[in-house]
Amino acid sequence: MRELFLTLFYSGKSSVAPGTMGSLVALIIGLPILYFSSETIFLFAIFIGIIAIKQIDIYEKNGGIHDDKSIVIDELVGLWLAMGMVGFSLSGIIMAFLFFRLYDIWKPSIIGKIDREIKGGLGVVGDDALAGLLAGLSVLIILRILSFFQISPNWGLFQSFAQ
Repeated sequence: MRELFLTLFYSGKSSVAPGTMGSLVALIIGLPILYFSSETIFLFAIFIGIIAIKQIDIYEKNGGIHDDKSIVIDELVGLWLAMGMVGFSLSGIIMAFLFFRLYDIWKPSIIGKIDREIKGGLGVVGDDALAGLLAGLSVLIILRILSFFQISPNWGLFQSFAQ
């Protein structure tokens, strides 16, 4: 059961880009929750993050590799934080996904420091949670800039699902 949870239904076992595969699964699972409520998905991300930290600590204590590439529950936490910040619109969701993957792979500034220096579950989940928060903030800034210049962030096909 722990492996199912940590690998996000085994998506982290993918031989190709397990982090991206985990993020795609997290996106699919998260869309109906986000449609219901941005606050709910944000709070679920925090709740799952707390559980993930504990479960990763147990996994590592039992001989598991620190930040094993198959562990992708942290991708869910980060992406859901970003999605909760931007809300339910196709353009926002796409940008949240892209920025989250960018920050999760690139690990700029403190995200990289957390990844390198904090061990255990807190380190594994912490860098992705921060990448998610930074991704959400980046999208909100872009949307604000676009609205300032009265540019529609919906870009034709990318119209809000909620409308």
